[in-house]
Amino acid sequence: MQRKVARIDDPPVQPGMSAQHRVRELVPSGNWDATDPFLLLMEDWFPRGVFDWHPHRGIETVTYVIDGVLEHQDNAGHSGTVRTGDVQWMTAGSGLLHLEQPAAGVTVHSLQLWVNLPAADKMAEPRYQDLVAADLPVRREPGATVRVYSGASGQAVASTKNHVPVTMLEVRVEPGARISQDLPGDFNAFFVVLEGEGRVGSDATLVGAGQAVWLTRASEHDKSEVELAASSDKILRALLFAGRPLHEPVVARGPFVMNTVQQIRQAYADYQAGQFGVPQTVR
Repeated sequence: MQRKVARIDDPPVQPGMSAQHRVRELVPSGNWDATDPFLLLMEDWFPRGVFDWHPHRGIETVTYVIDGVLEHQDNAGHSGTVRTGDVQWMTAGSGLLHLEQPAAGVTVHSLQLWVNLPAADKMAEPRYQDLVAADLPVRREPGATVRVYSGASGQAVASTKNHVPVTMLEVRVEPGARISQDLPGDFNAFFVVLEGEGRVGSDATLVGAGQAVWLTRASEHDKSEVELAASSDKILRALLFAGRPLHEPVVARGPFVMNTVQQIRQAYADYQAGQFGVPQTVR
C-alpha cells in the first residue's frame, strides 16, 4: 500500500510559561484514537529557568534538540547533555522527578514527543537512552540520507529499546531527489517538516517547514510505504514518527498518563507522599 497524506497541521507559535518561552502544539493532546500511541508533541523555544523539577509516570518522553544544548538530570543521579541533532529517550515508567535546562546563556529549540506506555508497562523501571546523532545508523541512497533513531530504514537498524514499537527517522532529501520508507501497515505515522519543502505520499501533497503531516493508515496485515520528494530547489528535511497503536483507555492528568482515574489518583498520592523522591541540587 502506498500511503497518502491524511491531513496537515500548522499551528501558530504561542506565548509560553514566560516572556522568553514560545511554544507550538504540533500534536495536541486529547484526540487519543487519532494519535495513538502518541500523546502529544510540543515544539519549544526556551532559555534556562523556564522549567523546574517535575514528575512523570506512565509515559516515555522523546526529546529532539533542533538547536542548542540541553542539560538534564533526575533525582536518581542520572544526568547528561543533549546537543543539536541528539535525542533523549526517557522512560518514566513507575515515576521519577527530572529537570531539563538549557546550558547557561543558550536558548534551546526542541521537540518533545510523549509516547504512551502499554498498561502492562506503565510501572516499568525508569530508564534513559541518550541517542547521539553521530553514533546512529544511517541509510544512504542517491540524493538522500536517513538517520535512524528508533526502528529501521532499509538495512539501517537502531538498537534503541522500545516498550511500544516506534520508528523515528530524520530524513534529508536533496533538491530534486526522492526516497521511499517502508512502514508496518498498522503503524500510525506522521512527519514533522524541519526544513525546506517537497511532496509526500502517493498523492504528492506539497508540504513545507513547520508542518505536521499525518499519513493514511493501512490494515494490520498490509505492508506499506511512503515516498518523500524534495522540490527542485530546496532540501527537504523531516522527522518521521510511526508507532503501533495500543487501543487502550487513556486517562491523562498533568504529567501522569494511566488507564483509569483511580490510577491517576494513586499517582498523585504517591507523588505527594514523596515516593517519587526529592529534587537534587541543580548543577
